[in-house]
Amino acid sequence: MTYDALVALEHENWIDYLTGVVGCTSRAKVIRAGGVVTILTGLPFDWFNQVLIEDEEATPAGVVAGVAEARERGDQFVVRLRDGIDDRFIPTLTQAGLAPAAQEASTPGMVAFPINHDAIAEHAAPELDIRRVTDAAGIDAHRQAVTAGFGSDPAVALGTACLDLLDRPECVVYVGYAGGDPVASGLGWRTGRTVGVYSIATIESARRRGYGAAMTARVTADGVATGCDVAALQASEMGRPTYERLGFRTVVRYAAYVDPVRGA
Repeated sequence: MTYDALVALEHENWIDYLTGVVGCTSRAKVIRAGGVVTILTGLPFDWFNQVLIEDEEATPAGVVAGVAEARERGDQFVVRLRDGIDDRFIPTLTQAGLAPAAQEASTPGMVAFPINHDAIAEHAAPELDIRRVTDAAGIDAHRQAVTAGFGSDPAVALGTACLDLLDRPECVVYVGYAGGDPVASGLGWRTGRTVGVYSIATIESARRRGYGAAMTARVTADGVATGCDVAALQASEMGRPTYERLGFRTVVRYAAYVDPVRGA
């Protein structure tokens, strides 16, 4: 598969995941116009308040409209551009008054293809009991692990993980238990041949035991079992080495642009 094709699959999956999970909050607003997708929720996490270029037909007017919509909403937001792909919109953002975020805000988009089945098998953690969520109790446990693992506002998990997700065939929600307690979380989101790996978090007291890698391996393996042959995710710099050991490679980087007026 070509590099461009892998980049496109990663990007498509991320957008489908974002626009899917925000349906868990009644405040969500997803706007598609001019080849641009604007996702606004008011949740205190920029992933769920951002503007992304959706396709190659995107226009500067579409970007400006997305920024205007976000500003009118009044929430902090971010615009993410793919380095080397969406650079033509940098002057548009500058004219709109947005500024580049710090370099550490750059997000690696990573893909595993072909999937390294040996690496996936090697990163199982027998002491971690990974269960697929099937009910409200499981959703609550997932939210608990996500919130503790990321150190995020509980509103983020409440607004992006709900029972409705369990009715979507493309989504699988997971919780990892150790000693009977929820200590890790994960979520798989499938688009065509791609399984996206999301919400990989481990609570602080259970870290450095390979649980994040084990959860990533489980989400990927389950995707393979349903016919996926590509795995994709967006990593933090801290998590990137773990994903590389599982066979993921950075295929694109997302540069962030923020509105200084709102202190984003």
